[in-house]
Amino acid sequence: MNRSANDSIIQPNEQILITGSNGFIGTRLVQALIEHGFRNLRCLVRSRNNRTEGLFELVRRHPDVRLDVVEGNLISRADAARVAAGAVVVYHLAAGMEKSFPGSFLNTVVTTRNLLDEVCGSGVLKRFVNVSSLAVYTNRRLRRHAMLDEACELESHLVERDEPYVYAKLKQDELVLAYGGKRGLPFVILRPGAVYGPGKPDLTSRVGIGTFGIYLHLGGRNQIPFTHVINCADAIALAGFRCGIDGQTFNVIDDDLPTSSQFWSGYRRHVGRKAYLPVPYPVFYAFCALWEKYARWSEGQIPAAFNRARCSAYWKGNRYSNQKLKELLQWQPTISYQEGVRGYYEYLRAQVS
Repeated sequence: MNRSANDSIIQPNEQILITGSNGFIGTRLVQALIEHGFRNLRCLVRSRNNRTEGLFELVRRHPDVRLDVVEGNLISRADAARVAAGAVVVYHLAAGMEKSFPGSFLNTVVTTRNLLDEVCGSGVLKRFVNVSSLAVYTNRRLRRHAMLDEACELESHLVERDEPYVYAKLKQDELVLAYGGKRGLPFVILRPGAVYGPGKPDLTSRVGIGTFGIYLHLGGRNQIPFTHVINCADAIALAGFRCGIDGQTFNVIDDDLPTSSQFWSGYRRHVGRKAYLPVPYPVFYAFCALWEKYARWSEGQIPAAFNRARCSAYWKGNRYSNQKLKELLQWQPTISYQEGVRGYYEYLRAQVS
């Protein structure tokens, strides 16, 4: 079914490139683009494996769509040139998940630069959609339960926060902005919150962590900035073809957000009564301060994996807005939290049974 609006910047048969297309969000994005009526999709994957089966299922279900699954690695400039050729819209989801700063930089920032160099020189690009993360914000200057939106401050204590993924995503965003300013790149940046749904076996750390052998429930009464993967994919799809939004940044968050306690209570009721220890935010913040001191005392032998910047970003507690997304993209979540979490609990229960 063609759900595409009349204000699209591209035609249904123009070439679209999706990187990271076999990921948790990527396959749903391909499905969303098909539902919006687009018929010429190039899907980049690093290699063909069991994660690409969802793409090949879409190929079988939609014989009227030209859906090319292409292997390549954007670290290679030749591969970047090959997959970018002719693309009028690029959805860039591919990113490194390495646990080191050099690895994350190489597989997120360097790869993005290679792709940007190719699409900026193509002469046909109409929009580059960069999928970032809500984690790039800092709430250090915000009070607890204050609103966090697109106008809020980005993280500046990148090394101290000790999150290579966040560091790489921020540097990626900076690169896209620089190409927009210097080379006229038409771009949109999206920053999804905690994406959930079937296919995501790990709970977001905004609910808690299991590092110490027992699950620490850290969220308490904080809102969790959930977005169901189908809602998220549709927002990303819209960002690629809506008119008049070049240069904009959007946070992708659903409407009816639960608290961490509400989600965790449902998890224990519907998935399994997992042993846990509730830890109030001030207590864990103090623990992180002590860990930082211990890490400094060890002179780098112990990483500052638990630190106040990270603690604040995930567990201090904020409210979240999707107003900009709704107003400029005319986006509405189609999966409510009640519907989405029911399916998610069923999926998680099947994983532990």
